[in-house]
Amino acid sequence: MTQSHTRLAGVAAHLPETTLSTAELEDRLAERNPTLDLPRGLIHEHSGVRRRHIALPHEKPSDLAAHAARRVLEDNDLRAADLDLLIYAGVSSDAVEPATGHIVAAKIGACCPVFDVRNACNSVLNAIQVADALISAGRHRRVLVCCGELPTAGTPWTVASAEEYVTVAASYTVSDAGAALLLEAGSEPGVLAHRFSAYSAGWEAAVSAVDNLTTDPWAGRPTIGPLVVDSAGLVRGIENIDYAVFHKPLADLGLTWDDFAAVCVHQATLPTLWWFCDQVRIPQGKVVVTIAQHGNLVAATLLVQLARVVGSGRVRRGDLVALVGLASGASAGIVVVRW
Repeated sequence: MTQSHTRLAGVAAHLPETTLSTAELEDRLAERNPTLDLPRGLIHEHSGVRRRHIALPHEKPSDLAAHAARRVLEDNDLRAADLDLLIYAGVSSDAVEPATGHIVAAKIGACCPVFDVRNACNSVLNAIQVADALISAGRHRRVLVCCGELPTAGTPWTVASAEEYVTVAASYTVSDAGAALLLEAGSEPGVLAHRFSAYSAGWEAAVSAVDNLTTDPWAGRPTIGPLVVDSAGLVRGIENIDYAVFHKPLADLGLTWDDFAAVCVHQATLPTLWWFCDQVRIPQGKVVVTIAQHGNLVAATLLVQLARVVGSGRVRRGDLVALVGLASGASAGIVVVRW
């Protein structure tokens, strides 16, 4: 097969209609923990999150991914049978085995090869990296990258103490979502560059463990534990990553942040978003802010942001977009694309 370029053909996001405000979430926590004096306003103060999306009770991660996948195929007048490869790139999964990509493919009617790529909130970025390598090498011509995030399934509604509440507070900022990106072989490059780095010694700073592997996977939602975060440790992990990972691809392409129509940055909290942008000199006006009204969308974050700026017309064909990822582990990366 001949070498080809990778173009971005389409993007779609699925945000469940049901939402839960931070005030409503705090009311629910107070009702379920009547003996504890839980601090009000802490979640919004430290995260900036005002609202998050909640999937329907019967929905699984594959359902959320399938919603977005169907939409991006319909937008491009394609059928699932037109796909050469499906890569599922969510943190959330339906089961330990098989790969959730199989379940998504079955739900949308795809008959292509599938596999999962998983690296916390950078899963989608790494999936784009893999898809670009396969398309550029001529191995596949049309690849669907998709994810479904169901982190609210791990919400800890009862806590033993106010101290425990602070420890698991990150679990109250997450949101459910599905997202999909269609990548195709093209004569002009759409994926211009990608670069990644990691500081794996910092992995203990943010952990969400499997809570119960014995539960029937088809009886209800996947069962996971709460997200336990050492915020200071996570920041230290990010600080130990060489920020050249973000600057070198731009320098190699002769670009600055000002050249981009939009910069999509992963968002766990609003304060850390602006802290990080200051560190790497990303102008705030270029950033697509989603954390306040949509919460932490986990690995779906960057594609949800891309779908928003494309749908609103802020990004048009030919415009430059940077997808900037930060994830527990700790890892960081950037994908530079021309839409």
